[in-house]
Amino acid sequence: MSDADPHIPVLLQPLLKACAPISGVWLDGTFGNGGYTRGLLDAGAGRVIGVDRDPVVFEMAQAWAGDYGDRLDLRQGQFSTLDDLADVPLDGITLDLGVSSMQIDTAERGFSFQKDGPLDMRMGQDGPTAADIVNSADEAHIANILYLYGEERASRRIARAIVAARPVTTTLQLAEIVMKCLPRQKFGQSHPATRSFQALRIAVNDEYGELYQALAASERALKPGGLLAVVTFHSVEDRMVKRFMQLRSGGGGNANRYAPLEKQDDPVFSLPSKKPISADEDEVALNPRSRSARLRVARRTEAAAGIIDPGELGMPRM
Repeated sequence: MSDADPHIPVLLQPLLKACAPISGVWLDGTFGNGGYTRGLLDAGAGRVIGVDRDPVVFEMAQAWAGDYGDRLDLRQGQFSTLDDLADVPLDGITLDLGVSSMQIDTAERGFSFQKDGPLDMRMGQDGPTAADIVNSADEAHIANILYLYGEERASRRIARAIVAARPVTTTLQLAEIVMKCLPRQKFGQSHPATRSFQALRIAVNDEYGELYQALAASERALKPGGLLAVVTFHSVEDRMVKRFMQLRSGGGGNANRYAPLEKQDDPVFSLPSKKPISADEDEVALNPRSRSARLRVARRTEAAAGIIDPGELGMPRM
């Protein structure tokens, strides 16, 4: 990646090392600025299917996409349908669940509480915006979003203030409302609006539902021996991925230790390591956002794909 790149791919080198040797057909379900895709192609992937729900990223990739010829296959879509987007059984799948710096830094996209713009937050170009939610949902529903998706303790207070201030149309307007409901920010703490903006973004883009569907789709899309590599950035996502890999590798166990052992399906994945991979000191120094990143890798077995209940993954549900 050059100094001009607006987005540094987190844990790219550890991912390539954990998945080596890289070969065959891979799918990058969170194409973004193309960091993972280029890393996979340069490491030896025969072809990478780059998937993103945001059509703007493909326009930006035209400056370099031609360098890879037909080894790069760009497709607009949501990674929840990655098994439909793949035209052959896959040797690997990568998912980087962090929000693109490119989207955050573009004020018109409405992701940032530090830049004034329309309250949008859509990763794609369709569907309800964050403004639609805060201006039409009732107070209880807004509070539930803030609490379940953002783990915001002051969710009820903030929801009440949002409803009282309607219409709320810009990012800075919403950030100001949230800040007035919380204690003054101390040095070294995250911005008071961080959790609320995260929660609304997750709701707008159905991020937990998308992740659940993508994990299930990976079972159907990967060939035996294929690898699933997922990078998460906060505890709820990491819990879902960790639990999915545990359960689908046969390590789920019984919820009640006194109950008879439940019949386990043949493991659909095996785990090279049960522990996640984190960024080392050098990467954190170069890219501070990597501090919270966790990489988990699972290898597909020959067992038939199955069905898993989202509740078993600890997925927050409204």
